[in-house]
Amino acid sequence: MPVWSLIVWLVIGGAAGFLAQRIMGGRSPGGLLGDLVLGILGAIVGGYGLSLLGISGNGGLVATFIVALVGALALLWLVRQFKKGA
Repeated sequence: MPVWSLIVWLVIGGAAGFLAQRIMGGRSPGGLLGDLVLGILGAIVGGYGLSLLGISGNGGLVATFIVALVGALALLWLVRQFKKGA
């Protein structure tokens, strides 16, 4: 993977995490850094999960961002559910 692809992927994941936190509202579990990490992990989880459903994020930057956002929203929801139970 070229370095520029990795940088773009990290930026998209970070932006998705930031936006997911704003969509879900409430307090961020890890602050801005947590949002960025959540978005990057969400990009991975979202890409894998949607590929299992036969949906690909290979439609360009917008599709990749949407996949990352869906994954980040799902992870944020899961984190909040675990925090409620604890």
